Amino acid sequence: MMNERGKLYVVATPIGNLGDISYRAVETLRQVDLIAAEDTRHIKTLLQHYGINQKVISLHQHNEERASAELLEKLRAGLSIALVSDAGTPLVSDPGMPLVRMVKEAGIEVSPLPGACALIAALSAAGLPTARFSFEGFAPRASAERKSFFKAKAASPDTWIFYESCHRVLASLRDLSETMLPDRQVVIARELTKLHETIVKTSLAEALVLVESDHNMQKGEFVIIVEGAPKGVHPVEITDEQEKILRILLKECSISTAVALAVQLTGARKKALYPAALVLGSAKSE
Repeated sequence: MMNERGKLYVVATPIGNLGDISYRAVETLRQVDLIAAEDTRHIKTLLQHYGINQKVISLHQHNEERASAELLEKLRAGLSIALVSDAGTPLVSDPGMPLVRMVKEAGIEVSPLPGACALIAALSAAGLPTARFSFEGFAPRASAERKSFFKAKAASPDTWIFYESCHRVLASLRDLSETMLPDRQVVIARELTKLHETIVKTSLAEALVLVESDHNMQKGEFVIIVEGAPKGVHPVEITDEQEKILRILLKECSISTAVALAVQLTGARKKALYPAALVLGSAKSE
């Protein structure tokens, strides 16, 4: 492959195993004039592995507006630049959007070099429906915001995916368990392509017990995949009075608590009230 002058290459890099990179990506990194990386120290491990000695500059979330403007001028001057993140495909929950936007608006060519992506890797091994799915990036850091986010997704019929850190994975699963039925299927994928790669598909209730009881399951980088809600379920299955009680309870309680109290107050079946609460909780959070 010949290096084209004045062009930006968006290059996917390995998410763990250094062998997970294309020949084209390696040759491009060898031939460009400059590599813009999220963490210059991190990317040098990959570059050293493949004997690449190109100049590397920093482009991260705290400097990307300024750095992107400077890189645009270098592209206009005829330099070729490769954009990489710490791991995986740039811009997928990683920095780079301001640079790509500026370059496109300037009429300069942007060429993607496809490769590793944690969410796609996890999804391919999850065993959950893939015809339609949504990627939600990282879950919110604060518990209240996280619960609101989960409630908004609870009634979605499609598979959905989010990233989580080792510091919050247990808290996220606890919050998730308060907004969804315990038998909802989830996949926990951690340390993908690395030595301690783990991919577990189980019920939400069992997933929570597993992570609570095994500290190794609280280490690493996580992709969480959640089964879509059963189709055809709608709050019309409950009476107006039951819906009124649910709405009142949902203002003060989590979904699971509201449903448990509503079962006691109305005598209705949990299987009817829970899907209704998911939809009402989702509507409330919008």
